Amino acid sequence: MATTSVLQFMQKTAEDDVLRQQLEALLGVGDGNISSEAELDPDEAAALKGERAPIVTDFAAQNGYTFSVEELITVVDAFAKHQAGEISDEDLAKITGGALSASENPLKRLTRYMSKTYLGIDLK
Repeated sequence: MATTSVLQFMQKTAEDDVLRQQLEALLGVGDGNISSEAELDPDEAAALKGERAPIVTDFAAQNGYTFSVEELITVVDAFAKHQAGEISDEDLAKITGGALSASENPLKRLTRYMSKTYLGIDLK
């Protein structure tokens, strides 16, 4: 499933400094780390869903991750809806093809998100 490729590409931005810096330059906003819904900030999400989407999919393909603009937008939208509480963990897993780690504790994810969003600290 291609959403798996989107998620793998997004995760790679946390692991690869060069990839992250190149993505940051392509997006023109954020820090280039789009590895999870907690790391994906609203400006990055808007850029990924906007006119930068085709550029990002081409860039991802050059780095071995093949997916469509629609698949990228689907994942980014799902992350935003999940952050906003509009969809459940189960719905997020369905949208992303079950590719998200079921082992991640939702409380841990919420704590990480809240800490980064409201306290400005990064709990990895």
